Amino acid sequence: MTSDTRIDVPRVLSDQQVRDFVENGYHIQPGLITPEELEELKKDTIDLARGKYPCDSLKPVDDAQNMSDREVLKNILCIHQPHHVSPVTLKYIKHPKVCGILSQITAAHLPPGSWDGSVKCMQSMLFVKPPGFQGQAWHQDEIYIPTRDRSLIGAWIAIDDATIQNGCLWVVPGSHKTGYLYPQKAHDNEEEFDFAPESYGFDESKEVPVEVKAGAVVFFNGYLLHRSRKNRSDIYRRVLVNHYMNAWSLLPWDIAEGERPANADRRAIVPVSGIDPYAWKGVKTPPKSVWLRTCKANRPPAPEAAPAVAAKS
Repeated sequence: MTSDTRIDVPRVLSDQQVRDFVENGYHIQPGLITPEELEELKKDTIDLARGKYPCDSLKPVDDAQNMSDREVLKNILCIHQPHHVSPVTLKYIKHPKVCGILSQITAAHLPPGSWDGSVKCMQSMLFVKPPGFQGQAWHQDEIYIPTRDRSLIGAWIAIDDATIQNGCLWVVPGSHKTGYLYPQKAHDNEEEFDFAPESYGFDESKEVPVEVKAGAVVFFNGYLLHRSRKNRSDIYRRVLVNHYMNAWSLLPWDIAEGERPANADRRAIVPVSGIDPYAWKGVKTPPKSVWLRTCKANRPPAPEAAPAVAAKS
């Protein structure tokens, strides 16, 4: 892809819906993913869990032929970066209607005329969240994935119905607008939340649940305060959440030797809308590997083995 190669996507939202997103920090689009597409995502979740794809860190399941799909999934909380190995996940990162909405809202907070709708993706996360698994305490995704222009955005594809009972999202509408990253501390509720720290210092009474039907997509700004609670149902809460940003913003996800925060830019990205202004830098090919979280969330890994925490929902 060159900087003048354009990815065209459909316009999906009205101008009022875009303004509402800028004001509230999130948007719910019901029925964006068809029943047939949901079945494809469900099948791919099983294929990933069974180790169908060549992958350094996700091997075929021992005795898989004697295990039901439910048994194969029962210990998986989340598969990080499944698009590194699964062409199906990569397909849904590029879903035209999802990317059409992203092309309208990702950097809609910037001054009019300063953004052309160009968007890139840097992360995918496939949550299985079996019954009994914890959620994550209050957090803002920009803590984990910084952008230069506050344009980080999650597209949260509900593969199953997401309800209060099975651990849907909860958000604080408008909490993104100041661009303030709230401090974090360890929480004391291991029954409800996993081992990630908790953001604090705001009015939690303003939270609202985001209950949606399978096929809905929830879009939310990277500064929006959100959390999810424990799955208290007997069904899975499967979600594919992908993270995107304005393609014109650098991605200082980490700082390499010789870089500064002002010019650091990680290039293991997927352009999904408009142009890639930095195509001249090239795109890094990621390894054929994922990070698989298989332990129950109230049993954190030993400190010396704990991986860096990525944005979660």
